[in-house]
Amino acid sequence: QVQLVESGGGLVQAGGSLRLSCVASGGTFSSYDMGWFRQAPGKERERVASIHWTGISTYYAGSVKGRFTISRDNAKNTVFLQMNSMKPEDTAVYYCAARWRTAPVDGWDYWGKGTLVTVSS
Repeated sequence: QVQLVESGGGLVQAGGSLRLSCVASGGTFSSYDMGWFRQAPGKERERVASIHWTGISTYYAGSVKGRFTISRDNAKNTVFLQMNSMKPEDTAVYYCAARWRTAPVDGWDYWGKGTLVTVSS
């Protein structure tokens, strides 16, 4: 059973930056794809970024491409989301998630409790 704990959320002005961290425990971190999702009030949860268990490939939603960067440090069981040039529409609760390397595409079985990010205009 994998446990995920996010940190780094907060209030930032438009154009600013934040770095989210997610520490994993209880599993072999290097064998999991890791992802960041977000859910804004009244909207569905969306995948923002994800990184393959090998670290070789990444995915970004179109709305954040070029502004956000996902990375992982397997030695520290941690995945990061660097968010730059932030916009008010980035305001949401951000969740870290893990998917076993052979799980189906939608097999994000492990979730953190989320961290709130608020971008003021």
